[in-house]
Amino acid sequence: MNARVFIDYWNFQLTWNERTNSARCDWRLLPGELIKAAADLLSNAALGSLTLQETRVYAGYEAGREASLKNWLHNFLDRQPGFRVFTSERHWRAHPVHCRSCGASTNSCPTCGADFGRAAEKTIDARIVTDLIGLGWEGAYNVAILVSSDKDFIPAVDYLQSKNIHVINATWHGRGHELAKVCWASFELDDFTTTLTRSS
Repeated sequence: MNARVFIDYWNFQLTWNERTNSARCDWRLLPGELIKAAADLLSNAALGSLTLQETRVYAGYEAGREASLKNWLHNFLDRQPGFRVFTSERHWRAHPVHCRSCGASTNSCPTCGADFGRAAEKTIDARIVTDLIGLGWEGAYNVAILVSSDKDFIPAVDYLQSKNIHVINATWHGRGHELAKVCWASFELDDFTTTLTRSS
């Protein structure tokens, strides 16, 4: 069976930082660990072996503030064998914080004065869904390994599995129960943090 890995970069990276105290992840080793875990699940279900076709990484970056991230994604990770990186520029927008208790809203931090805001990732989510369904429709894979805890992917997973494509969810312990529940199988990324942590 042929597999493609789909990685929601920030969904993975933010929890990695939290669980490893911001240790450096060796991304070159990540696909191999994912494939081994998925292959074990398939073997236990007597569904045969698994061959990795490609690892696709989807990441948004904020223009001006995350130039080094953009450089690493395109000039390092995208050049690694078997990787393809897709990026989208995120646009920061002011977004006031609203207090549920008193109803007050504020536009900036009372301590440092920085403006509150956010840079949405919706373009990236849409690209992941498009590629999951499009590549599945083309018969480019039999198994998708989806690295995310985002329940927004549930409709796409439901569709793929209605077409006999297995979706295996790689998520973090205590995260993404809704997505893991609808996937054919799931495993936890916490088991790989020691193996994937770079020593320097």
